[in-house]
Amino acid sequence: MRTPYAPSTIRHILCIFPRYAPSFGTFHHAYALLGGVRAFMPPQGLLLIAAYLPESWRVRFIDENARAATDDDFRWADAVFVSGMHVQRPFIDEIVRRAHACGRPVALGGPSVSSAPELYPDVDFVHVGEIGDATDRLIALLDGLGGRPAHQHILTTDKRLPLAEFPMPAYELISLPEYFLASIQFSSGCPYTCEFCDIPSLYGRVARLKTPEQIIAELDRLREGGAESVYFVDDNFIANPKAARHLLPHLVAWQKHHRYPLRIACEATLNIAKHDPLLDLMREAGFVTVFCGIETPEAEALKAMSKSQNLRLPILDAVETINHYGMEVVSGIIIGLDTDTHDTADRVLEFIHASQIPILTINLLYALPKTPLWTRLQGAGRLRPEVGRGSNVDFLLPHDTVLGMWRRCIETAYEPNALYARYAHQQRHTFRRRLRYPTDPRRLAPHSIRRGLGIFARIFWRIGILGAYRHAFWEMAWRTLGRGRFEEFVHSAVVSHHLIEFARECLVNRPEPCFYAPSRAAATDADAAA
Repeated sequence: MRTPYAPSTIRHILCIFPRYAPSFGTFHHAYALLGGVRAFMPPQGLLLIAAYLPESWRVRFIDENARAATDDDFRWADAVFVSGMHVQRPFIDEIVRRAHACGRPVALGGPSVSSAPELYPDVDFVHVGEIGDATDRLIALLDGLGGRPAHQHILTTDKRLPLAEFPMPAYELISLPEYFLASIQFSSGCPYTCEFCDIPSLYGRVARLKTPEQIIAELDRLREGGAESVYFVDDNFIANPKAARHLLPHLVAWQKHHRYPLRIACEATLNIAKHDPLLDLMREAGFVTVFCGIETPEAEALKAMSKSQNLRLPILDAVETINHYGMEVVSGIIIGLDTDTHDTADRVLEFIHASQIPILTINLLYALPKTPLWTRLQGAGRLRPEVGRGSNVDFLLPHDTVLGMWRRCIETAYEPNALYARYAHQQRHTFRRRLRYPTDPRRLAPHSIRRGLGIFARIFWRIGILGAYRHAFWEMAWRTLGRGRFEEFVHSAVVSHHLIEFARECLVNRPEPCFYAPSRAAATDADAAA
């Protein structure tokens, strides 16, 4: 549904999604290999807002991870809508500055401003909370406004729009083939209260749900738009296991009807391994990847961060169970916990070797605003300015020791031979357990064949000929291609290339060692632009 507000004017709304700083999770080094890919995932929240606006209003959408908004874009607009996470804060500030330079008001929503509105004093309209009655009030204000307001307006959602009434995100405003992954949302909220996580405070502990019919309609739109892989961006896909089990047969039927056009990924707590019937349905529905916030292999650390759900099964057994159903596990790992010792890096590396997980997002601990971790550290006087440190946490171990542990972990984990060995394990023990998907006719279309040949050519040229680790690459290539595993080869080559290249950049002090920390490079760029 759209807003019930009936405007008296026609407004031009420019929706801008800010850039991300480079990280393990953006896979930006993979884009050049794929041809035409320019950004990671479509931003669900801003596309949802674009679809909710009055039908008579004109909407232009720009993802600055793909292209930058121009002065002409700003001058076209009557107002600029922005949404983003804390890690995007410097880029949000930059968009605000550019909009104001053109005399345009800015409305900011999303998780960063919702958790810490005080960080954005220059924004004209602050939207705190999810889509709902505050969104309708914002639309009404813009309907009667000419130019920027005299003072900041803070609009807080009291009544959220039920997910079952969400409009379909405005996918028509973007080019899906420009994205590494498509995105879709089924639920919002998570029942767990991990100390470092802001999900319960932002979205609640009781999962709210879309209907299976909404999801199927969105999958139809994504398929029509050319998507081949889709990520469920739910905070926890099994936040309501019963609802997930109810959805999955609909996904199975849709995939079978269309000959499995999509490979599906999601994020879930590690205790998903206790739900074998659900995992079996996920396998049949074409799920191939599950991101699990494992965080640390140390049991006492998990208890200290209130993440005991990871201990309901031995961690390695849980990973093996998920792999048994053909799904690759991607793991989050945190360095710098209060429970860390000088041996923690050894424990993490032992876990990586034992679990054979290829992709791990290894970050320094960061305290997001208003989380239990933030509150505890603030009370203890242990929050620090993050610029130049990669984290806002005053670690119990010396900062240089923690940073050294982080560097050692990523250097060892993403050494090319070690990474390819973990992928070889996945090919033998995980990928072979996936369904034999029928051939989707779209993949045999001439443009798809040309695109596939282009991907192979770029992989062979950029990695096999020019790459610094080409010898390790060719060993992997012969082994995988010799068994006719072309899809697995492309996945392993493309993802590994990003991980190897990004790890090497980290080791020469280029990116931040924490995905959640606003980038010091971004801040410098924004200051220079000002």
